[in-house]
Amino acid sequence: MKVYISGKFYDKAEAKISVYDHGLLYGDGVFEGIRSYGGKIFRLQQHLKRLYDSAKAIQLVIPMTQEELAAVIRQTLELNGLKDAYIRVVVTRGAGSLGLDPRKTSDPQVIVITDHIQLYPPELYENGLEIVTVSTIRNHPNALSPRIKSLNYLNNILAKLEAIEAGCLEALMLNHKGEVAECTGDNIFLVTRGTLRTPPLDAGILEGITRNAVIELAKRDGIPVREDALTRHDVYTADECFLTGTAAEIIPVVKCDGRVIGTGKPGPVTRRLRELFFALVREEE
Repeated sequence: MKVYISGKFYDKAEAKISVYDHGLLYGDGVFEGIRSYGGKIFRLQQHLKRLYDSAKAIQLVIPMTQEELAAVIRQTLELNGLKDAYIRVVVTRGAGSLGLDPRKTSDPQVIVITDHIQLYPPELYENGLEIVTVSTIRNHPNALSPRIKSLNYLNNILAKLEAIEAGCLEALMLNHKGEVAECTGDNIFLVTRGTLRTPPLDAGILEGITRNAVIELAKRDGIPVREDALTRHDVYTADECFLTGTAAEIIPVVKCDGRVIGTGKPGPVTRRLRELFFALVREEE
């Protein structure tokens, strides 16, 4: 596999950046996870907009235009001969001194990695996932906006560790108000009496690209959609639950905190939206 780093391609084993890079030292940088299907990159422009918005929010200037970066992403895919792939785009603050001051850094690094990914075992997409609510809450939006997709993912990792220790692959995170926010890497949706429900952006969540696609598909298919504050009670009593994310796509959830959701099997709305989503990714670039 070839990895792009700031103007050059390197073999995977030779792809390196400075140990003084503030992306490594302090998590100072931003990233995006993107998917390609059959050689078509799913919603690339939306991903790039979110990347550049994240960079702008932390005053990080990406040293190339969105159009130039899009061309590099396509070139990296082609060079690696990948059609169905996961794409990781990383922008670091660059190398600097041992200190927080970003003014003492130079040369932000733009990295593009393309590879295969399988986040969950295939049988979980058929039978459903079990999740658990964890004590690690989502970052307070006044401390670090969840809408910034930064390289500092320790908040999510600590929640993931709690889930693993509880025997689950994913964790449900609450916000500082005790409301449902999102999972460690995915947005959450509920189906209640035929209505699709998901936390709003001000619940302290990432504005997921797949999340937005699912909302669009549901509305187009005549499924009512509401973005409103949710509690664990809403999760426990929902008819259906599923998670969305670039890597996860759409995966059903059939149990939360030991409580069976709905019938304990993936529901009809979840299955319908999965069908619509996979039709969408094959036709859209």
